[in-house]
Amino acid sequence: MSIRQLSENVINQIAAGEVIERPASVVKELVENALDAGASRIEIATAGGGLTLLRVIDDGGGIAAEELPLAVSRHCTSKLSDDVHDIRSLGFRGEALPSIGSVSRLSLRSRQAGGDSGAEIVVEGGRVGPVKPVAANRGTTVEVRDLFFATPARLKFMKSERAETAAITDVVKRIALAFPAVRFTLTGTDRGTTDLAAVPEDGEGLLRRISQILGREFPENALPIEAEREGVRLSGYASIPSFTRGNALNQFAYVNGRPVRDKLIAGAIRGAYMDALPRDRHAVAALFLDVDPALVDVNVHPAKADVRFRDPGLVRGLIVGAIRQALEAGGMRAATTGAAAMLEAFQNTAAGPAASNGGGPGRFAAARSPEPWRMETSPSRPLEMAAAGGFGAGEQAAFSVEGAFGSAVSADTRAAAGEAPAEALRRPLGAARAQVHENYIVAQTEDALVIVDQHAAHERLVYEALKQAIHARPLPAQMLLMPEIVDLPEEDAERLGNHAAFLQRLGLGLERFGPGAVAVRETPSMLGEVDVPKLVRDLADEIAEHDTAETLKERIDHIAATMACHGSVRSGRRLRPEEMNALLRQMEATPGSGTCNHGRPTYIELKLADIEKLFGRR
Repeated sequence: MSIRQLSENVINQIAAGEVIERPASVVKELVENALDAGASRIEIATAGGGLTLLRVIDDGGGIAAEELPLAVSRHCTSKLSDDVHDIRSLGFRGEALPSIGSVSRLSLRSRQAGGDSGAEIVVEGGRVGPVKPVAANRGTTVEVRDLFFATPARLKFMKSERAETAAITDVVKRIALAFPAVRFTLTGTDRGTTDLAAVPEDGEGLLRRISQILGREFPENALPIEAEREGVRLSGYASIPSFTRGNALNQFAYVNGRPVRDKLIAGAIRGAYMDALPRDRHAVAALFLDVDPALVDVNVHPAKADVRFRDPGLVRGLIVGAIRQALEAGGMRAATTGAAAMLEAFQNTAAGPAASNGGGPGRFAAARSPEPWRMETSPSRPLEMAAAGGFGAGEQAAFSVEGAFGSAVSADTRAAAGEAPAEALRRPLGAARAQVHENYIVAQTEDALVIVDQHAAHERLVYEALKQAIHARPLPAQMLLMPEIVDLPEEDAERLGNHAAFLQRLGLGLERFGPGAVAVRETPSMLGEVDVPKLVRDLADEIAEHDTAETLKERIDHIAATMACHGSVRSGRRLRPEEMNALLRQMEATPGSGTCNHGRPTYIELKLADIEKLFGRR
């Protein structure tokens, strides 16, 4: 078969297949072009999920009439210098327009700020019409009708109208979050109106825009993130561990203002919350990375959805370290949603019987008078955290439940007598007043009621103590009877050799063994029997992808979490008042104690004002 040159229209349709995946892709390209043109107001209108109509109107700088044919021609742009690596815009004006015009009916109308009139050009299925004068406001209007009419096979792969409409909304919100000073309006016959008002470009304005996108609850449950390392700056907000979602769609990441869905950034966020979230829950975050354009490649993906960093290990380490530092500095916080859910449950429970039996006063039992603490003799010691001591070579880390809580407490502690100390009431978790169902500690502060899950809370305390003891010095290792030789690609063996010192601190002793192999002589004692080749290959894969060797550390922390779960005070253990208060004080002093190491909340705080509303006092 002879080689021939493809026609310009076929070339554009091939490009459209790479850049224009669905209507949301068109919106992304057009909105980014509007922002690069300096728009302060962008209006998006859709119909039929974007397949029937897409219209983007901006008040930006506009395009000169004589440049309209170039705008719909391939490889024409106003935003790229001769250095393709120095990209300081969201996209290239005109880059996507010829691709869109090759598979739809496209009209481009524009007027510059100083122009007396506007001009319009029409592209239909790749055929470019002449430039015509038209009446137009300052800025640019791009109208796309009958998307993919020229390539009907693509229509078979489109989702439902509702799904395509939702995808467009998500794209607009992701872009809008990075440009708080721009007003975005989204309307159409297939949707309700979304109006994101412009806000100041300061920290408070950004937080207001974030609340517009992620909901009003997010600022109340978020921590500020601010860090810089070797010229890479990170800013934004991340949720506290007890404020989560069922998927990662509420994680927004930006590189030099460009919204991206990058595996490295997503993995870094997941790693930062590794021991604070359940496996099926995800943090909420809006993170902004500012990087020298020379250190990041934004042309990895045709639609510019992915990026590639010159030093991925630096970026991942910056994100993980900054979030963990913020979580530690943020101290102990419970999500506001937990209290709201409990109040709603109370309201629903109270409303149900009232509707069925008339809600007479007789349906509630009379309140019992408080009982004093009843202390029975017990051989147990008061609550204390046993610091994990030093480990000798080959010894397993051990943590005694008896050292943490002593033997089973037999006291039946139902309610506290007398007034709680004023000093304790001023503490974040207040003073313990009762233990109910032998698992939940009820505490009182100056303006709230706190309910603590004793098992979950102590599990976190034990886990943090174990981690501190384990990682305070090099971990004990067990010598293999015979060194295990693992064959690897030469580049993987080289990477492992470069990280040998870090791995040695975690108890994994390895060294290069000729070309394309490493010799493993020691493994961490805590891991017991290890599949050495699998562990080494997993580490090699992680280093290749992220330039880190966190897999081994995660395995060790997982063992510490398991030990903490079995070494913490169990549900059903009756505690004395001083033990309850000791647990509360330790929680206040331990970072991340708002959740256990499985991600479950350790306590819920109900403000007195909310309780009064529940009983109709407000």
